[in-house]
Amino acid sequence: MRSSSGVPVVTYSLIGLNLLLYIAQWVSGGAVYQALAYYPPFTAVEPWRMITAAFLHSPASIFHILFNMYSLFIFGPIIEHAVGRARFVALYLLAAFGGSVAVLLLAPGAVVVGASGAIFGLLGAFFVIQRRLGGNNAQLLIVIGLNLAIGFFVPGIAWQAHVGGLVVGAGVAAIYMATRHRSKKAIQIAAVAGVAVALIAITVAAVTV
Repeated sequence: MRSSSGVPVVTYSLIGLNLLLYIAQWVSGGAVYQALAYYPPFTAVEPWRMITAAFLHSPASIFHILFNMYSLFIFGPIIEHAVGRARFVALYLLAAFGGSVAVLLLAPGAVVVGASGAIFGLLGAFFVIQRRLGGNNAQLLIVIGLNLAIGFFVPGIAWQAHVGGLVVGAGVAAIYMATRHRSKKAIQIAAVAGVAVALIAITVAAVTV
């Protein structure tokens, strides 16, 4: 596995896209929110919402987007440098997807927006990478635990997305770390594709039951 160097282009692009769409939500008078937010009953006909919702944030509180973008700014460059840009994109999007799948399964009546699932995916990935490299994860575990707890006890927070994103992010990072050598590139691609296929299969099963 080869790390990227230089400016964390993907991280900054994701932050810019989130900020741009947040502005668009205000300018459109709610049209962007209505078109891209994730509402599980719409999954069968508008499945892209499972991803697009991760780029929207609640217009009711600016702290929602500020906290998520700050977290992305802190952890994004580290992970992007560690795994490379393409792998980082895959990790981020799969974690966001995993968060939406968890919402579909555990809170099928909720309307969800926010990058939190993807952010928790980055936290899970950072934990796995740190552990494999022999780093101290004690403080990170506290951060993850506190943020998970907040999701359980504060109304209006989709803890389901947090858990789903965390699990998928950690799983994808584990694949990356287990297939770091160039000789295992095909295995890595197949395994990550397998995660995507599994999430799609779970989604299809959930909406067709």
